[in-house]
Amino acid sequence: FPLEERIYRFRCVEGWSMVIPWVGFPLKLLLDNVQPLGNARYAAFQSHYDPDVMQSSFAAGIEFPYVEGLRMDEALHPLTILAVGLYGKVLPNQNGAPLRLVVPWKYGFKSIKSVVKITLLESEPPTTWNLAAPNEYGFYSNVNPDVPHRRWSQANERRIGEIGMRKTLMFNGYAEEVAGLYKGMDLRTYF
Repeated sequence: FPLEERIYRFRCVEGWSMVIPWVGFPLKLLLDNVQPLGNARYAAFQSHYDPDVMQSSFAAGIEFPYVEGLRMDEALHPLTILAVGLYGKVLPNQNGAPLRLVVPWKYGFKSIKSVVKITLLESEPPTTWNLAAPNEYGFYSNVNPDVPHRRWSQANERRIGEIGMRKTLMFNGYAEEVAGLYKGMDLRTYF
C-alpha cells in the first residue's frame, strides 16, 4: 500500500500528550483488500508476544498477548492507520514495530503495538485493559475531557515539551471528523 505521513495528536490516558508524524497507510485499504463479510461488525487486533523475550512481570494482572478492538466503522474511518514509521524513519521496536495501529481520537492504549493478527468478528472482542480493569478502561476509550478516569481527571493534559497544562479536546481534537460515529450514544456509559 502507498505510504503517507499523518501528523496526529496522541493522548495517553495517563494525562500526557504529544504530536507525532506517523508514516503508514489507512487501515481501510487493507480491510477493503480482504473484503470483509457483511456480518463483520468488529476488528480484533493481537500483538506479537514472545514469552522468552518479553517478560510480563512489570504488568501484573495483564494477560499477553495484548489485544485490542474497534468497531468496523472505526476501523474503516479514514483517520485510522497502520503505521510502519514515525518521524520519517522506520518504526522502532519500542514504538510498535513492525506495524502499529493508530487511532488518533482514542487514548493511546487503543493504538496497539506490534500487530501480528487482525480478526474480523460479529461480536465485540475482549480488550486487554478492559479485561484487566473494566471500571477504568472502556471498550471505546475515546478521548473525552468530561469522563474522568476512576483515579484522575481527563479535563487537562500535559503536552510533552511544554510547561503547564492545556485543556483536553473532545475526541482529541478530531470531533468534527468522528463525533458522528457515536451519535445517540451516552459517552459516559460507553467510555
